[in-house]
Amino acid sequence: MKKLPSPRKRAILLACLMACVLLASLGYLLIAPGFQKKDRLVADIYQNGILLRTIPLSSVTETETFTIRGEHGAENVIEVRHGSIAVISASCPDQICVHQGFREDSLLPITCLPNHLVIQIRQEGSEKAAETDALTY
Repeated sequence: MKKLPSPRKRAILLACLMACVLLASLGYLLIAPGFQKKDRLVADIYQNGILLRTIPLSSVTETETFTIRGEHGAENVIEVRHGSIAVISASCPDQICVHQGFREDSLLPITCLPNHLVIQIRQEGSEKAAETDALTY
């Protein structure tokens, strides 16, 4: 009959296994965004769920600023640079969309809930924005 390891040894083995899984997970989270092809990103601008404009971020050569107007005098001023996009001014009271700054990845969309505006960045060629995953769920 095979002798089982002592409870102390089992606890140490379990702790080592959990530490390895944690380190592997952290490594993936830190390294995976670097593999995203940033030269092929596209920004989709939605208002009230309707696609207003699609901007290939890699094709932008000069900084462009434009305004999107919504219901009841709502306004969002958007600035597009090569590889990134941001809301630089908004009529909403909380200014969360402005504080998100320039985005150059598809991890989180820029949202202005009071003005019903969403800017989603995706890979060029994919038909819709990133699927819900463990990070965004």
